[in-house]
Amino acid sequence: MILENYKADKVNKSSLTPLAPLADRIRPKVLDEVIGQEHILGKGRLLQRILTSGHISNMIFFGPPGTGKTTVANMAATLTHKKFYKLNATNASLKDVKEIIGELDSLFTSDGVLLYLDEIQNFNKKQQQSLLEFIENGRITLIASTTENPYFYIYKALLSRSTVLEFKLLTHQDIIKGLLRGIRILQEENPARVLEYEQNALDYIAEVSNGDLRRALNALELAVSSDELISIEIARECTQSKLLLYDPDGDGHYDVLSAFQKSIRGSDPNAAIHYLARLVKAGDLLSICRRLMVIAAEDIGLAYPNAIVVVKSCVDAAVQLGFPEARIPLAQAVLLLAMAPKSNSAIMAIDAALSDIENKDIGDIPLHLKDGHYAGAQKLGRGIDYQYPHQFENHYIPQQYLPDSIQDAVYYSPGKNKMEQAAWDYMKQIKN
Repeated sequence: MILENYKADKVNKSSLTPLAPLADRIRPKVLDEVIGQEHILGKGRLLQRILTSGHISNMIFFGPPGTGKTTVANMAATLTHKKFYKLNATNASLKDVKEIIGELDSLFTSDGVLLYLDEIQNFNKKQQQSLLEFIENGRITLIASTTENPYFYIYKALLSRSTVLEFKLLTHQDIIKGLLRGIRILQEENPARVLEYEQNALDYIAEVSNGDLRRALNALELAVSSDELISIEIARECTQSKLLLYDPDGDGHYDVLSAFQKSIRGSDPNAAIHYLARLVKAGDLLSICRRLMVIAAEDIGLAYPNAIVVVKSCVDAAVQLGFPEARIPLAQAVLLLAMAPKSNSAIMAIDAALSDIENKDIGDIPLHLKDGHYAGAQKLGRGIDYQYPHQFENHYIPQQYLPDSIQDAVYYSPGKNKMEQAAWDYMKQIKN
């Protein structure tokens, strides 16, 4: 059980010893020292107003790792007289929650409890519900943090009683600022040692950290332990390859796929290839192939009907080749789709028809269209008045095909592209 229990105004500062990671040793103590998040912590912004008022409400911090969620939660703890508890939902249990609830009537919790619940997405619905009663009556003030989209992972009743605040990836300059602060702290801890750095080394660390200050500081601390000069060579040795914020089962997965499809739909081959590269880097071959087939039908459709044939061939080749070679036919398919003429007439037509089925009285199939190939069909009036189009000029004869109640429904509207307009002109010609 990980359960930190202390008064918010008496935080144990001795816990931040030189043995602690650099990211913990330089953790800001006051709001002005927090790096980034100007959209919520800038002067007059929502979170800044909440923290400076001292009246802490239920909040959910949502964002990538290393962006300041825990730092701000700790600051909130120092601004209230409530008893402060901290749980990590990764390894905490319902028993831990019940222990906190059991102390609500003690002398030490007369002003209420402030609970910081890290990684709340790892609590199931029952665990989250156990807090609800005490959050409603104000005896527990909850600050929760999560790297996942809270609207997908947090119990709706809990979500409705909390303010959701999104922490965004730190910028390159934010990371540089944090690295310089880290170097200054390291120098103060060991004045006898003179630390030097090359600017391109810090730029490299900031670049591969991908907006995660904790990761950047870990690399910096390792670099400093290796040499007094932080060179570009040392920086490369002390950093792993760049990590992407991509979880095949998480919110980031759908964000990348969404950007991928929207870039192709928007006819931007450069952006489309960029998001393909992210998916390739993540090794997500199945999602790429599936999404390309969808795009070929949904966004290109009848404007270039052969696109889906080419894409299917590229997808089959990619599956047979596997990575890394699979990237080549996938890139071919992506560029073809990005530069192809676009039409969404197919998806619009089927969705309109489905909407009628779900929301209207669509009636019965006309008798002349029903199956008449069995004994007794004629007695039931099946298929009697059906007219076979191939027996008429241009293989067309006017007759009703839709049910009576929706016989005038129009689902398909041709896209304004060469292929569909030509087909539509032919349709008008034979009907006239």
